[in-house]
Amino acid sequence: MADTYEITEGLLGEEPTVTVSAPDGRTRAVLALRGATLLSWQVTRGTTGLRRERTEPAERTEPPEPPELAEVAEPAEPAEVMELTELTELTDGYRDETELLSQDGVRAGLLAPFPNRVADGRYHHDGRDHDLLPGRVGDRTIYHGFAREAPFRLVGATMTANSARLRLRSTSIRPGRYPGYPFALDLDVEYTIGHRELAIEIRATNVGETTAPYASGWHPYFTLSRPIDDLVLQIPAHTLIRTDASLIPLPGKEALLPLDRCPDLDFRTPRKLGDTVIDACFADLAPGPDGRTETVLSDPATGDELRIWQHGGYLHVFTGDTLARDRRASIALEPVETTTDAFNRPEHATALSLEPGRQREFRFGVTYRP
Repeated sequence: MADTYEITEGLLGEEPTVTVSAPDGRTRAVLALRGATLLSWQVTRGTTGLRRERTEPAERTEPPEPPELAEVAEPAEPAEVMELTELTELTDGYRDETELLSQDGVRAGLLAPFPNRVADGRYHHDGRDHDLLPGRVGDRTIYHGFAREAPFRLVGATMTANSARLRLRSTSIRPGRYPGYPFALDLDVEYTIGHRELAIEIRATNVGETTAPYASGWHPYFTLSRPIDDLVLQIPAHTLIRTDASLIPLPGKEALLPLDRCPDLDFRTPRKLGDTVIDACFADLAPGPDGRTETVLSDPATGDELRIWQHGGYLHVFTGDTLARDRRASIALEPVETTTDAFNRPEHATALSLEPGRQREFRFGVTYRP
């Protein structure tokens, strides 16, 4: 058995991946280099012991491939204790190369330089008009930025007995590469993977000569191995962002709806999702004593919890009712720095502006509590 976390390279079809495994086999994460996308996060709920008498020393056996992974403990005289370790999938990511390339549902996509939608694919910045969809007529929907499909490379890794830290970088956002976004950004994404926690920091550096509008987020789908209708959700938000039929926030303060006036979407007190349909942004998140906000998804049948945490920003929730695969089998709980269409909202202009040579980070993650 290895003493520290390990990294192995692989492929999803022809798409490069890296797999991170804990030394005891109780945590496993798979990332695609395309978009630095989390494909899978598996963690043990616990172990079950089985004692078996032996008259001779046991031979150590290699575990089969996850997700069904077994570990045989070192023999204890005169009996052997065998620990059977079962990995539980906690995310609903892309399952094959076709899904990754199609980007349906933007499963675990890193969202930059803008999360969610930009109205009509157009915005005004620093005295100039920009068109993200030049020449497009009809449907001009654009969402979730360019990072989710950008090429990343692994530029650093630190392995210990308790965690793995991976740093991935993309330098693909440059003038002329993406229509309507004539700015130059380097993106660094740091994943820290521990036994029951996964943390992400996305950092943008403006390497250009002009101020760039920029915001980021994450679009993960979480599962607790049962339909989301049976799960309980708690969101520490006081305000809902009201939108029009195109999911674009209403102008100015019209967009701010106190959740006291919208009980159907008020999850400050934990309650079962049932058949509630949600595709909405929650604001005025209340942080805990450590300064981070926690949204809790739990299974009342087992007591298992996922705590999705973030430092600042907003939370977008999507119950997956329009997914091409497995609708309502998982729920998207998305930490985002800004609301939808922030590029067109004057109240976000200062927060969006990233000056030449400056950096901005956004930190978020998830903790599993079985």
